[in-house]
Amino acid sequence: MTTILVDLLLGIVTSIGSFVEVGSISTAAKAGSEFGFDLLWAIAGAAFMLALLTEMSGRLAVMSKRTLAEAVRERFGIHFQSISLSAELVLDVLLLSAQIGGAAIAIKLLTGIGFQWWILPVGFAVWLVLFTCGFGIIENGIGLLGLVTLSFVYAAFQLGPEPGALAAGLVPAMPDHDRVRYAFLAVSILGATVTPHVLNFYSSGTIEEKLPEKYLWVNTTTSYLGTCFGAVVSMGVLVASALTLGPLHITVDSYEQAALMFAPVFGRWAVTVFALSLGIGCFGAAVEMALNGGYVMAQVFGWSWGAEQPRRDAARFTSAFTFVLVVSVALALVGFDPLQVTMISVALTVVILPIVVLPFLVLMNDPKFVQQHTSGRAGNLLLAALTVLAALLAIVVIPLQVLGG
Repeated sequence: MTTILVDLLLGIVTSIGSFVEVGSISTAAKAGSEFGFDLLWAIAGAAFMLALLTEMSGRLAVMSKRTLAEAVRERFGIHFQSISLSAELVLDVLLLSAQIGGAAIAIKLLTGIGFQWWILPVGFAVWLVLFTCGFGIIENGIGLLGLVTLSFVYAAFQLGPEPGALAAGLVPAMPDHDRVRYAFLAVSILGATVTPHVLNFYSSGTIEEKLPEKYLWVNTTTSYLGTCFGAVVSMGVLVASALTLGPLHITVDSYEQAALMFAPVFGRWAVTVFALSLGIGCFGAAVEMALNGGYVMAQVFGWSWGAEQPRRDAARFTSAFTFVLVVSVALALVGFDPLQVTMISVALTVVILPIVVLPFLVLMNDPKFVQQHTSGRAGNLLLAALTVLAALLAIVVIPLQVLGG
């Protein structure tokens, strides 16, 4: 029982590594600098959606001993799976290149040397971690390092936001200006939060850790409290940006600008603390995304997989995550702005969100996969509402990207 409680605590704490990365930092920083606290509700809503789907991914894995990708392939067939697989791999490559670029920019902030020179070393470091470390070290070790991102929460607290204004930001309300931009950032926050790789990575991790049915409550607690923990940090980014960059009318077009939000609190250490937060968050996310690329390809094609397996015993799995990483590094070397790649990627995430959410309606009501732990009426209503919402957002996100992005 003690081991389970320790794993639970680690799961909650290290979930910050999956939540706070280049997507959530960039969208929250932009939202805060341009609209103050008005988009706090978008972070809260996206976090709830992620927690709901994450819990279902874990429950599915515990009860069926299948990952989300495996269950979708078995229930819907390879033709449907090929659509979601192709879309997820494209997104993984785009976001992974942005994460590598974000980590490289963090090193640039620390050294003054151009970020392009750090892309290959960062990519090799990611591969080295994946090749030499097991799942526990990848998940817990890097996740614990990610606690440095609590500096955003500390900065927000030290800046002294008005509680009433924070509470008002949790209530959706249309602003008087730049409504299209406001809507675009709200949708982008959702895309930065509810990413397909998180759901499959979580279900794969549940299989790796061999969580038994009697500890389903651990899955539920980790999903909701862990996501809440990550959401608080993301809100810290937004609040710090709103209180520092907003009054100066600085719209965040680069990570160097975003670093200025730490200046009033950390003084001459502002750039260093921001660089560490950005770099560790991006590096941890890059490791998870590359590993998930290997997971998905191996699970769809029926290859042996597992971060705990000797790499020689899972050669195709190792080749899969290496391939995804090499393509992402090559894309990052082309020289695209990591921040712009991130904003495009989160919009594309929203486009494919319906095919990510829809299978849950079937899988979570099929006793073959979840036995007696099917979704109740409330769960099904929430899933149906999320599916409809995802479909509507998928329709409007590209016009919003063009008009307000």
